Amino acid sequence: AQDTDVDGFLRHSRVERQLSPHTLDARARDLQRLVDWCRAQPLPLSWGTLKAAHLRQFVAASHRAGLSGTSIARLLSTVRAFYDYLLREGRVRDNPGIGIRAPKTPRRLPSVLDPDAVAQLLDGAPTDADPFLAARDRAMFELFYSSGLRLGELVSLDTAALDLAAGEVRVTGKGRKTRQVPVGRQALAALRAWLALRVQAMPAAGQQNALFVTPKGARITPRMVQQRLARAGLVKGLPVHLHPHMLRHSFATHVLESSGDLRAVQE
Repeated sequence: AQDTDVDGFLRHSRVERQLSPHTLDARARDLQRLVDWCRAQPLPLSWGTLKAAHLRQFVAASHRAGLSGTSIARLLSTVRAFYDYLLREGRVRDNPGIGIRAPKTPRRLPSVLDPDAVAQLLDGAPTDADPFLAARDRAMFELFYSSGLRLGELVSLDTAALDLAAGEVRVTGKGRKTRQVPVGRQALAALRAWLALRVQAMPAAGQQNALFVTPKGARITPRMVQQRLARAGLVKGLPVHLHPHMLRHSFATHVLESSGDLRAVQE
């Protein structure tokens, strides 16, 4: 009867819930895993005799078998949805999946560059033979690291957001919230050098407000920054694949290491 119930649930998920083929495949795999486990017990379990204690044993066995916390959470979601269906069909009296949680999956910390690697990236020889691109990229990376910006914040910056005299930049972040962020001395020098060259790309004064632009005057895209940063890492001989969030996380880590005040770094 178990396979018939599973087939009915999957048909209900496809026809009435109109779930995607990807979700249907995942649900079928999850329930097959549970069916196999129930059949392998000393006293094989049916949907009517499966209790919460059995389900906890199943979760523990799945975890020992190498299933991640995220996968087990999805599996439990499938089981709860399946038992909701069985309840509506009058096939069972309760839902044993209610209240059972998956084991937590340890969060992977983003990779961090050590200060020497950051210095290797930002100091010394330019990362491009073209002076325009070299100056833009240096200013871009210096500001990125100096102020701990997100990728979206960096590419959306306009020249008006920059206050070189005060050493600050006005950033619009998540939820359209704006904040004033300090800019480091090295970044300010790189930005001044870039702004002197930036005018060459402008077809007419004031036509493009973007702080960082292509040689044709268009605002840079997030993908361009990712590509330029990865390229710079290769040119400078860094042993890791550089990506934008690595610079942001390195900034936070290095500030925390030098100050020790977590709350201040968060602010």
